Amino acid sequence: MAVSKVAALLTTGLIVVASTSQAFAQNAAAASSTKGPEVELNGIAPSKKGCMMTFVALNNLAAPINKISFELAFFNDKNGVDRVTVLDFRDLPQGKKRVRQFDMPNMTCENVTRLLINDAPVCDGPAAGECMKGLVIRSKVSVPFEG
Repeated sequence: MAVSKVAALLTTGLIVVASTSQAFAQNAAAASSTKGPEVELNGIAPSKKGCMMTFVALNNLAAPINKISFELAFFNDKNGVDRVTVLDFRDLPQGKKRVRQFDMPNMTCENVTRLLINDAPVCDGPAAGECMKGLVIRSKVSVPFEG
């Protein structure tokens, strides 16, 4: 009888520990899923002016972004910085995806070997620094995109 009571207490304790662990894991997952904006290099193609770049942006912040721009560095086939420019992504409503295209004049797509986001010089809406904090960057093309 004493053995069955001890077994019952141990089982109850294990259930409480497992439930608590699950709650902590869910809270940790929720905290890690709250991130900043996402910017994806979705396409790169030659154009009449030079090179057309297509980006998909998503605002995961708790507030809409009224205006945002990113300073990008474009690396050439010699791994040198070819140019640095600021691209205006305009507004990014909270939780909405937006497609933004930029035609880069006098740039050959074949020579672009890497893109790097240096900064977000304009970030109107969220608290200062929030547009770069937790920024998620990815590329759907063969050109690496970093931040």
